[in-house]
Amino acid sequence: MIVSALHDADSAQVINLILPIQQLEFGVPISLEGQPDLVNIDGFYYRDGGGFWGVETDGRLVGTIALKVSEGPIATIRKMFVAKEYRGKELGIATVLLEVLLARCRELGIRDVYLGTVELLKAAHRFYERNGFERIAVEALPESFPRMVPDNVFYHLKLL
Repeated sequence: MIVSALHDADSAQVINLILPIQQLEFGVPISLEGQPDLVNIDGFYYRDGGGFWGVETDGRLVGTIALKVSEGPIATIRKMFVAKEYRGKELGIATVLLEVLLARCRELGIRDVYLGTVELLKAAHRFYERNGFERIAVEALPESFPRMVPDNVFYHLKLL
């Protein structure tokens, strides 16, 4: 398992991982056009100090996570996806990705981390809750939160 930073040159691999999970596996009504960040990784994530990371195994991108830094400073987790056959505690890919992202948050002095997801992704909810995230109402999100259209469940983590 190799964890590395992903950039614009990796967009095709990122899209090939994320879109089928969103559209085919979970039926989330979102297209590539609704996610311009996937073709502008450097401009959208790195510009303000965030990042985009991936896990590769056997020469294949199998997981991603992105950090969007906003005013406050606050951070938003985006694009956390793991290919179906690589999910679970045994491999721990999601945990590794989250640890990389939270380490970057600590480097930046970020204390508040938010994320949005969809009601349908119950396993994701359990993962976030096991890792200290608390479910919050949409009204509790900061103004600068970059909300995705299908998101209807929101979480917050207070870093110490």
